[in-house]
Amino acid sequence: MIRLTRIVSAIAGTVLLAATAAAEPVEIKLGHVGEPGSLFDQTSQEFAKRANAKLGDKGHVVVYGSSQLGSDSELLKKLKLGTVDLALPSTVMTTVAPEFGLFEMPYLVKDRDHAVKIRDAVIEPVLVPIAKDKGYEIIAVWENGFRQITNNSRPINKPEDLKGIKLRVPKGVWRVRMFQAYGASPSPMALSEVFVALQTGVMDGQENPLAQIYPSRFQEVQKYLSMTGHVYTPAYLTAGRSWSKLPPDVQKALAETAVEMQPVALEIAAKLDDELLGKLKDAGMQVNEVDKAAFIEASKPVYEEFAKEVPGGQKLIDDSLALGKGS
Repeated sequence: MIRLTRIVSAIAGTVLLAATAAAEPVEIKLGHVGEPGSLFDQTSQEFAKRANAKLGDKGHVVVYGSSQLGSDSELLKKLKLGTVDLALPSTVMTTVAPEFGLFEMPYLVKDRDHAVKIRDAVIEPVLVPIAKDKGYEIIAVWENGFRQITNNSRPINKPEDLKGIKLRVPKGVWRVRMFQAYGASPSPMALSEVFVALQTGVMDGQENPLAQIYPSRFQEVQKYLSMTGHVYTPAYLTAGRSWSKLPPDVQKALAETAVEMQPVALEIAAKLDDELLGKLKDAGMQVNEVDKAAFIEASKPVYEEFAKEVPGGQKLIDDSLALGKGS
């Protein structure tokens, strides 16, 4: 009798634990590499706020910024493993599939209106299925931004001014090739390592959107800001292995909120560009415009290589450029 009582008690305890576990909201981990105040931080936090309001007690998005859950490359691996639920990769997607190198083509994207057209006509119908085949579920396209060059050597006016400059770039073959074509000495490096590399002189410069430059405090260790606007990079809110394990209603709330955030991300990005340029000048950085025609001319070999090496590369370029006509 005592033994039966114990068994019944054990079963009851197990049922109670299971019920308690079932009542607990699912924690959805969202990792990114942006610092507090960055575009990644602001868009992720706004997404979490909106998603959590919809989810109620069904789930809870928790944002881990500042590379807390790893670099972009590590986050991609963790998406595959299912130990991170959502991430916000950008340039690193070129390591998933070469077609994402489209957004490594210099001066491909004219402005944010053009970026939206490319999102709707190229990213969603062409690149999203490619990522899905590789095990990644892109649920929305946000922004990383238009990239500018900072360095400690001299103002960059033309590509030849980059000659010999040790420049940090994100991981991805095309950014390296682009800056090699301009005469720089580019080296891929995780964003979390860049400040110290600039501070110690391991790197002379780096390139990033203003919405990454200022929150990362690069103005404290860089003298010159050259407004090259050489590349526009989207950010892809991406899920992995754990996505299919989420309840359908949780998936639906997350996906709807992610798409709802697409225009909001662009608005936040545009506002940050205006605000942060002034702050970087106030911090003492010397800012200059560049000869974009010279950069465009020097970029031609990169386009030719992409068209030759990437399956369907020329069509991706042509379709994207055509969407910018008249915008």
